[in-house]
Amino acid sequence: MQIGFIGLGKMGGNMVRRLSRDGHQCHIYSIDAAERASLASETGAVAADSLAALVGAMSAPRTVWLMVPAGKITQGVVDELAGLLQSGDTIIDGGNSNYRDSVTRAAKLAQQGLHFLDCGTSGGLFGLERGYSLMIGGSDQGVERARPVFETLAPGVDAAPRTAVKAGGPLQPGEAGWLHCGKAGAGHYVKMVHNGIEYGIMQAFAEGFALFASAADPVVPEDRSYPFDLPAIAEVWRRGSVVSSWLLDLGADALAGGKGLADYSPRVADSGEGRWTLNAAIEQGVATPVIADALFARFTSHDDAGTANRFLSALRSKFGGHDGVPMKQG
Repeated sequence: MQIGFIGLGKMGGNMVRRLSRDGHQCHIYSIDAAERASLASETGAVAADSLAALVGAMSAPRTVWLMVPAGKITQGVVDELAGLLQSGDTIIDGGNSNYRDSVTRAAKLAQQGLHFLDCGTSGGLFGLERGYSLMIGGSDQGVERARPVFETLAPGVDAAPRTAVKAGGPLQPGEAGWLHCGKAGAGHYVKMVHNGIEYGIMQAFAEGFALFASAADPVVPEDRSYPFDLPAIAEVWRRGSVVSSWLLDLGADALAGGKGLADYSPRVADSGEGRWTLNAAIEQGVATPVIADALFARFTSHDDAGTANRFLSALRSKFGGHDGVPMKQG
């Protein structure tokens, strides 16, 4: 299938590689001329020096996939494409856009006869070989036209054992690694909640390994002081444990490499999807305390001055004369 691809970063570039490897004809654009030229040389994709050139080189009906940062950049690309594409063409936003924005974009583009699909994309740096989990919102017609692309990018049914009650039967929705979740916005909504859950799982692992790391601190009585081997614990959990997962695999790799966790920043960023998940939870009246706590823990890590914690220590000192916990040395 012929497809245009805009945004050739860590995920976008690998998606073009995976598509090209399966015989799709990719037309590519990036603001970085050297980046698009290099990828074209590697994959056989056709590089364009502008969005107009990319659209002009493709045959109608066109399908153009965006992998650019959410917000103003995505909106700018969508607006420019809307002035270049024709009725019946399709725009797929594979980035982490807010599902509310996707609803608005789909409605506006529909007035021009354009299909807009919002595609939540999970797979990160490993998607080239593992495939990408795809969560898609939009029209049936737009999804069906892009089916060959979804089937190539997704991991396929063999990426996981089939659920017992489905084994031996016909393929069910989602089992191939991609899913048409519903109308416009549904794909990015499902990806948003996926990332919120991811926040909670990551935070639980982080807190558990923090306990292991402090189990031999001076405050712990000698008979209950344990100098745990964190990389070894991660390895044993990876094999047969209920909490085994790809995230744990990545954590084990981080613990075992280089200087361990010393190579990583203590200030944890958030992509915005955790915030959007909480906004949806508030609107829908659904309690999501684990996701909320995980998000706020990331905010806490940004406070280099430790203002909140210093204020708590100050209050304890003022009302009860209580000392704070000494800073760790080294």
